[in-house]
Amino acid sequence: MKKTSNLPYLRENGFPPVLAAPLAGITDKIFRGILREMGADFCFTEMVSAKALVYKNKKTETLLDISGEEEFCGVQLFGADPYEMAEAARFAEARGARVIDINMGCPVPKVVRNGEGAALLRDPLLAEQILKAMEKAVSVPITVKLRRGFDGGREGFELAKRMEAAGAAAVTVHGRDRAQFYSGKADWDFIAEVKEALTIPVIGNGDIFTAADAAAMAERTGCDGVMVARGMLGNPWLIRNIKAAFCGLPPVYPTGEEKTELAIAQFRACVEKYGEWMGVRFMRKFFGWYVRGFRDAAAARNELNHLTDPAEIEALLRALAAKNDASR
Repeated sequence: MKKTSNLPYLRENGFPPVLAAPLAGITDKIFRGILREMGADFCFTEMVSAKALVYKNKKTETLLDISGEEEFCGVQLFGADPYEMAEAARFAEARGARVIDINMGCPVPKVVRNGEGAALLRDPLLAEQILKAMEKAVSVPITVKLRRGFDGGREGFELAKRMEAAGAAAVTVHGRDRAQFYSGKADWDFIAEVKEALTIPVIGNGDIFTAADAAAMAERTGCDGVMVARGMLGNPWLIRNIKAAFCGLPPVYPTGEEKTELAIAQFRACVEKYGEWMGVRFMRKFFGWYVRGFRDAAAARNELNHLTDPAEIEALLRALAAKNDASR
């Protein structure tokens, strides 16, 4: 079994570490840099297809670029073939990964149909074979991210125990089942049950939208860390406020100008990295999140989804922020 002490985010500071969840099409290297500045203790790449790595898909290989953030960023892999997952793990370790996570919770139909992601909740034997194959292939800790169950069940409980027995260094538990996707409420009591049953670290995930949510999850579940996902979209300051809450400090909320200036900085970095055409389109979803709660946000989102000139986009964002701050 891999020693959990090898996990870089388990720090003995008296407070649970704050992790950023792997989110497809969102947690690229640029956004991870923002999360790091906000104080996140650890994050992961977007989930990476093991099959695509084995077949040397160039676009997929770029997702493994964690140069300069090896101590901060792990690699999350998904797949249903033990050999492919082991080979992908070797590739990730060679690229600098200090932690490799297995996705056993993705609810997306095209992933589940291939027997990957949340489908592994219903095939614990295969899940165990995958973990053991990866354990033999690499020297770094292997962790697992899973859900409560598949469709109203609690398959995640037995899977979590099986993953511990098979050598997982930690388990992240999303308190929803696959059928819920992201609807309804996350079952924090289930996270507490898993924590009670396991000796390896358990990270809690689901419905953390405020610093108070994170503190409440930590208290209610006893989890060894909290993982933030949708709550940080348009609000990476949430990470900073959670860290402050654990230290007994009040939250500090960004102004409209601070939100839009961060959006613009991220936008410029994306244009530089991906090119203007792709950078504009990649950022559209982020713009929508950053302006959420602003006056006239719906109209602004619609306009931002059609603008293609970077100067016009930046001007619109700044005008929107000025109007928002003036009305406060």
